[in-house]
Amino acid sequence: MKSCSFVLMLLAVSTVTIAENVAQQQYNVLFIISDDLTATALSCYGNTVCQTPNIDAIAAKGTRFTRAFCQGTYCGPSRASMLSGYYPHATGVLGYKSPRPQIGDRETWPQHFKNNGYYTARVSKIYHMGVPGGVLLGGDGRNHNNYNGADDEASWTERFNTPGPEWKAPGDGETLEGNPDGKKPVVGGNTFVVVEADGDDIVHSDGMTAAKAVQLIDRHKDEAFWLGVGFVRPHVPFVAPRSYYPPFLPYEKMVLPEKFPGDWEDIPKPGINYKTSLNMKMDVRRQKKAMGGYYASVAFMDAQVGKVMAALRKAGIEDKTIVIFTSDHGYHLGEHDFWAKVSLRDESAGVPLIISVPGSKPAVCHSLVELLDLYPTVSKLCGLKIPKRIQGKDISPMIENPARSVRDAAFSVAPSRKGFLLREDNWAFIQYQEDASGGIELFDTQQDPQQFTNLAELPEYAEVVAEFRKQLAAKLAVVRKNDLDIAYR
Repeated sequence: MKSCSFVLMLLAVSTVTIAENVAQQQYNVLFIISDDLTATALSCYGNTVCQTPNIDAIAAKGTRFTRAFCQGTYCGPSRASMLSGYYPHATGVLGYKSPRPQIGDRETWPQHFKNNGYYTARVSKIYHMGVPGGVLLGGDGRNHNNYNGADDEASWTERFNTPGPEWKAPGDGETLEGNPDGKKPVVGGNTFVVVEADGDDIVHSDGMTAAKAVQLIDRHKDEAFWLGVGFVRPHVPFVAPRSYYPPFLPYEKMVLPEKFPGDWEDIPKPGINYKTSLNMKMDVRRQKKAMGGYYASVAFMDAQVGKVMAALRKAGIEDKTIVIFTSDHGYHLGEHDFWAKVSLRDESAGVPLIISVPGSKPAVCHSLVELLDLYPTVSKLCGLKIPKRIQGKDISPMIENPARSVRDAAFSVAPSRKGFLLREDNWAFIQYQEDASGGIELFDTQQDPQQFTNLAELPEYAEVVAEFRKQLAAKLAVVRKNDLDIAYR
């Protein structure tokens, strides 16, 4: 009995120690999100032209996911999904609005941390906020320091906006889209514009965002925090200080993706992206300048990431802060003669995703993951209960063992095209309209990784298509569920 009591006492002490250790490891969360960023523009993902040393440094310490997918291929539905914990069709947020009316009093991801004692704040665009109009400094008469877009006030202890000059920044600018004769002035809106801007970083929204994030890290370094830092570049307009342009000059040296005659012939009409070299009237010179301007914007954004990470080091809290870097969706840079977002091809539906957890070994994970998985994963890593109702999966085991897998397929939607993607290891299946009346695309991603040959109409792939259609119907039934259960996993 004595020995049994001694063992029980040891177990009790051990249990207390483990609990104390968990309490001591209440990590901060630094969530950094770039707008309209393709993974292929980052040097840690293989780009040899656009160097991103600060994002690379996060990847060098963390887990870099090579097959992460957004749940909506433009800003509004993607961000609402990731932050609410629901697929877009579960809440019906398929456009540019807050998920709050749909989710009621259920906790968003940052709100879950706020309700568990964290200081939560956002700087600039975390939920949807129109770019460039939503961050333009005084351009339309609104006070943009108080303009919050489709934000969710309940998520935050504090929130900060960082308006900047956007396309009106002094410098050398050119409108590339819809301007074949070169007579159009530099314009705003969702338009391809390049501005080699005068002045330094702090003139621009992202420079101000970095400065505010640095201030908040120093101010809250002694308490648990969830800090969302939203950079608006490289979203159009491609505006960056001049100092970021030289590596991409002259623009003529930019190398565009290979073009193939007849590439669109086997693509359903909804599969032709909304922005193409053709309908934007961009000749080769303008296409190359668009790529160079995009890369300069990425390099500028990367430098701001570096400032935020330096503040974390200076505050002495690197070893107690989980860092996440990602984007709301990907971006086409001329592949298939497509530009921008919206499409369900890998360049648009795929996103960069890096998760750096103190003490974890650097790794590269090739398993399929979704942005929806961040809410449960980071909750688990920080010792918080995971709300049972949310639809993402905990991928924290993949940080410990990158060979693990939690998904057979990633799911994404393009609501404006009524398009749905099921992305498996070896296949990409895209269907337009739930009854497939808009057409189908099927790609063997092992044999055809750039997705040039649509196999959907070939008789020998009829069974594959039929099986995917069945899987998609089942998936849609699941993602539409909006469970009111507030129990925890």
